Amino acid sequence: MAATLKRDVREAILVAAREAAMAYGYGGINFRDLAEAVGIKAASITYYFANKAILGEAVARRYWEDIARDLEAISTDAQSPMEALRQYPSIFRLSLEHNNRMCLSSFMATEYDALPEQVLKEVQSFADVNTAWLSEQLVAAKHVEPKDGETRARAIYAAVAGAQIIARSRSDINLFDALVRSYQEAGLLPN
Repeated sequence: MAATLKRDVREAILVAAREAAMAYGYGGINFRDLAEAVGIKAASITYYFANKAILGEAVARRYWEDIARDLEAISTDAQSPMEALRQYPSIFRLSLEHNNRMCLSSFMATEYDALPEQVLKEVQSFADVNTAWLSEQLVAAKHVEPKDGETRARAIYAAVAGAQIIARSRSDINLFDALVRSYQEAGLLPN
């Protein structure tokens, strides 16, 4: 029973830290606020995560692992690589649907100079996972030649993440949708 409770508290801390980071970035991860959200003492968090860098690393790693599973599910459920590519922006849209939040990794990437190295590595892994998946889908859909897959994938990732930033700044999910449509009309994203 004690092991289950410890795992539950650790998970609750990770969830609260993820929410804080999606709203306020790495700078928004505060042990006192997290402890209040979870219902424990601030000092108790160090039992699970010795310091903010270790917690930030765990949160960022969990985030890209979750997205990797989401992308795999899109690939599995889509009728074709082209259909999978059409669904890609939806993972960014979900953050906006959740109280106008932003992709945790995009937010943390803007804090580059303030991030501990191990957190930055996990943030970069998020971009790498997205780029690799997009490249694979683009090539499988015969939308680009293999030699151009990574470059186009980075452009799509940057465009969709950028659309999320612009939409969040206006608290307007319809703006995100309009930008994605414009990317499709311009040929950056498949129609």
